[in-house]
Amino acid sequence: MILIDQEKCTGCGDCLAYCSVGAIKVKNRKAGVDPHRCTDCYVCVRNKACPQDAMTPSSLEAFIDEFCHVISDPTVTTAETGVPGRGTEESKTNDVTGRVKKGEVGFAIDMGRPGVGCYLRDVEKVARAVCAAGLKLEPGHVSPIGKLMTNLETGEFLPGIGDKYFLSIIIEGKTPTSNMGGVIQALQRVEKEIDTVFSLGLVLRVDEEGRSAAIAELPKYGLPVPTRGKVNVGLGRPLVTD
Repeated sequence: MILIDQEKCTGCGDCLAYCSVGAIKVKNRKAGVDPHRCTDCYVCVRNKACPQDAMTPSSLEAFIDEFCHVISDPTVTTAETGVPGRGTEESKTNDVTGRVKKGEVGFAIDMGRPGVGCYLRDVEKVARAVCAAGLKLEPGHVSPIGKLMTNLETGEFLPGIGDKYFLSIIIEGKTPTSNMGGVIQALQRVEKEIDTVFSLGLVLRVDEEGRSAAIAELPKYGLPVPTRGKVNVGLGRPLVTD
């Protein structure tokens, strides 16, 4: 959490614009930080938001606090994956890693957003729902959220962390192409039970003609056929060939 020296603070409010989740408030001419809302992204500190230099980060002694900081701060590299910020490549390098194979669909469920954020209790609801529908989650050394789980098969999280607030975090997994609709339907059901937003990214392998039959299935579930996407053209050297 960010600490504000009350003796230095003049209540000018310059820092408010730097917090994308509204964790900083000015009350009685002094700024303060809501400890249940701060994501430890350090945007305010990095950008020297306080003209009086009254803002400093607190020590990150608890595992979940350190984890939240690493996920929320794009200038920090995640130790397990070597990727900054949220620490996942979302299968963007699939031509090298071979994470999503032929006959499979990868899911990247991006929960929260700057300005919205998400509590881990809602993230766990979504994780449990898609696991029950047959999504196989990526392990912690591939997708950092796995470090928060006690059971990757069920999507169960470590106890006592549900109230931790994140800027954004990604649930990643894959399922056979034949089960893609089941996972989508599980997401459509659980979206009504959570107090945040998420976007859905699909990782699809194309055939020799550059087509994916799975895309044509999306309208069956009320989803539009995408008109844009990130294309991996296969220039990498594959570690897995199947």
